[in-house]
This record gives sequence, C-alpha cells and structure tokens, in this order.
Amino acid sequence: MQFLLAFVVVAPLLGAVAALLPAPPGLKGKSPDQAVLRHGVTVTGAILVAALALTLGFDHDHPSKMQATTDISWIPALDVRIHLGIDGISLPLLVLTALLTFLCALYSYFKMPAGPSPKAFVALLLVLESGTLATFAVLDLLLFFLAFEMVLIPMYFLIARWGGAERRAAAWKFILYTLLGSVVMLLGLLLVGLKAGTFDMVALATDNGRGLTTSVQVTAVLAIGVGLAVKTPMWPLHSWLPDAHTAAPTVGSVLLAGVLLKMGTYGFVRIALPVAPDGMRTLAPYLAAFAVVGIIYGSLACLALARKGAKGDLKRLIAYSSVGHMGFVLLGIASMTPTGVNGALFANIAHGLITGLLFFLVGALKDRFGTADLDTLAGATGAALYGRAPRLGGLLAFGAVASLGLPGLAGFWGEMLTMFGAFDPAEGLSRPAFLTFMAIAGVGTLLTAAYLLVVVRRVCMGVPQRQAPGQATIADVQGYEFAAWTPLVALTVLAGLWPAVLLGLTDPAVQKLLAGGKS
Repeated sequence: MQFLLAFVVVAPLLGAVAALLPAPPGLKGKSPDQAVLRHGVTVTGAILVAALALTLGFDHDHPSKMQATTDISWIPALDVRIHLGIDGISLPLLVLTALLTFLCALYSYFKMPAGPSPKAFVALLLVLESGTLATFAVLDLLLFFLAFEMVLIPMYFLIARWGGAERRAAAWKFILYTLLGSVVMLLGLLLVGLKAGTFDMVALATDNGRGLTTSVQVTAVLAIGVGLAVKTPMWPLHSWLPDAHTAAPTVGSVLLAGVLLKMGTYGFVRIALPVAPDGMRTLAPYLAAFAVVGIIYGSLACLALARKGAKGDLKRLIAYSSVGHMGFVLLGIASMTPTGVNGALFANIAHGLITGLLFFLVGALKDRFGTADLDTLAGATGAALYGRAPRLGGLLAFGAVASLGLPGLAGFWGEMLTMFGAFDPAEGLSRPAFLTFMAIAGVGTLLTAAYLLVVVRRVCMGVPQRQAPGQATIADVQGYEFAAWTPLVALTVLAGLWPAVLLGLTDPAVQKLLAGGKS
C-alpha cells in the first residue's frame, strides 16, 4: 500500500520525463506524435490501475484511519517531512483525479488539440496529474503548498499554447490570480506551523487548535482561506475562471473543473476545519454568505448567457455554473457539521464527474460546429441535436439534468446534504443566519434548473434543416468518445442510486476530523 501510494504520486513525473525523451526505435511506429500520445495513455492508465488497487487494498472498515502512510524526514532544520497517507476523505479525490486524467489522455490520443508538439502536451498533462495527486496525498503543510503550486505552470501552458481565442490573456489571468492567492496562503501556513511547532497535518488535526490562540487561528484561516478561495473559486475571487475555461482546450477544461477546483475545497476540509476550528467558527458565517452569493450570481450569469441574442458561449456558461456548484460545497463546509461536510465532499465528486462530462460534450459540439456560441447552435441551421445527432443530444440532456440535481443522479445528494447542514449548523453558529443561507441556496437550485433547461431546449430541440449540397454531415458520438464518456455517465448514475458507497468512506473520516482526531 505504501509503494502504491508513492507510485501514484511519483510515476506521472517519471512519465513526463520519459515523454520528452526520444522514443526507442521499436516504439515509434509510423508516427512519433501518436507514439507519445500512446505513452500518455499508458502512463495515466497505469496510475489509474494503481489507484484502483489502492482502493481495493484500503481498509474500508476503518476509513477514518490514515493508511498507506510514508513518513520520512526531508528538511530536518524546518521539520519538513515527506509524509503521505490517505483516508476516506482523500481516497475518492485521488481516484477521481486518476480517472479524469486517463480519460483526457485517451480522448487526446484520438482528438489532439491544435497546437505545438504532443511531447510537451503529454509531459504537461502528467506533471499536472502528479501535482494534483500529491495535493490529496501529502500530510505536511509545506509539501501541501508545493503540490498546490505545482499544478499552476502546466495548466498555464496548456491554456496558453493549446487554447483558443484570447488564450494568452486568459492564461495570464489564471496564473496571476492563483499566485497572488497562494502567497497569502503560504503566510497562513507558516503562521500555523511556526506557532504550533510542527507542519505535520495529522498532528495539527489531532491537537485541534489547542496550541493556537483564537486570534492566531482567525488570522491563519483568513490567510489560508484566501488562497483556497481563489482556487475553489469563491465569489468574488472567481473572475479568472470563465476566461480560463473559455480559452482552454477541452481536456484542459475537464481537468480544471473536475480536479483543480477540488484542491481549494479539500484544503478547507483538511486544514482549516481541524487545525483552526475556533478561527473557522468565527469566519464560517462570512464564508457561507460569500458561498450563497456565488450560487445566485453564478446562476444569474448563466441565465444571462443562455437567453436569445446574448451571444453566450456554452463553455463560459458551464464555467459560471461551476461558481454556483462550488458555492454549495463551501456552504456545506461553513456549516461545520458532519452532514454539511459530507455533502460538500459528495458534491465535490459529483461536480467532477458531471462537469467533466459537460465540458467533453461542449468540446465535441465545438469540434463539429466550429463554435460554442449558443445563438449559432440554436439558430435556424443550428444543432437541433435530437434530430441530427440523437446520442450526443441525449448525453447533453443527461449532463444537464444531472447538473441541476435531479434525484437519482449524483448531483442531487451533495446539494441536499449541504442544505441540511445549513439547516442545523454547528454549535456556536447563528441558526437564523444559516436558515437564511439555506433558503437562498434553495432559490439557487431553481435558477440552476432554469438555465440548464433553457440550454437543452435551445441546443437539443428544433427541426433539423435539410442538408445543403456539399455541407458536411454532423457526426454522432464516435467510438473513442463513448470510451471516454461512458465511465462518467455510469459513475454519475451509480453515485446517485447508491450514495452510501461514497458516504460510507467519508462519514467516519469527517466525524473524526470534526471531533479533533477522536474516532
């Protein structure tokens, strides 16, 4: 188990180095570009297999216990250790990351985004995977910061080199926002480590803030929270996200929404809640207020983009929907209750599956029609997907109803549990305030349903026009697309019908985390 976890974290880096080296003569095949893309599929596939083996070997009877741990001294002078481990909170995120990266590598093998050499593309994809996996596996504050920052450079280049229009401006905006937030976060992490005398996250969680004064905790949560909120992203620190998603290639958008946003909310659960509970309790009402404003703001922005004549970009619309969905995650965390935090973790996974699928689908639409502009897709000669490409239309409708929280699909449970958490928040939090937040979030669910159903009506419905002479036929879902999208559809249904699979992992770990390390 120790070897498997270390392999999952380190293997992508080794694979990235290998991708940049010349391929052995026997492996080049007819096309060196295809050979390096095949290398990406092989490495990410091996990491997914290792992650699944880690899941099978995980002690599911004790998910609150840190397992597959490695603890080696790295910088003795600063007491920084290479400390790895997983529990019921981090394991689902680890598997989600491995799955989405493999599906992106598989999709890219058949549909490589336009841009420079595939060698650099595959290497950056693997470095991004390594940094994300490390974020969910490390148990040292400074290592967490390094892993958290490690993903910025590869994502910057994926947007700037393989993105669409305005890609350079979007990439700069992405990296400047996130770097600025990270600098503030580093100060908060150093404050906690120096005041508590250790950077070990397990020891800090067990201490449960007893070694830190309330003022230190408030300052630390505020500083750490800014960096995490930018990555989440929380309103009003979200403005980099729509530009980044609109400009990014399809696989960049899938990984950005499906994995990178989860790093911010994971940090709140893993660091802020157990390490500085008094500081978190002080700032929780403000976090919840920003969260519900984000829910309403994201939904209204999507409604504005979806209306006729707005020239709304479908990728941009889904990016704004992420602001709303992550608002539910932050609301659950702010409730500081087992129900709310479990809901937040469930919503994290659901959002990764559903929004990853939606970005794949929008990428496919853009490839077929040359645009993601809603007015063009809904025009007289627009998509009319039910008639022209029924499988693609059906999948888009499925992704939309899953995203709006239809009962029986994954999107339902997370949002419901986060609102239950807000209905009865932790001791010391104002219940009237949180009841207000819950009501506002409830309005957000109605707005979410409204804009997603508008999108389905405009893009999927309509009478397909007769094909003009010489006009290319719109292809329905291809074999490689089925291969990349089917796991996301299946897991969305599985999580919706059998939520205990995920909640059985997270609940004992959350209970222990909120109880100060006591099972």
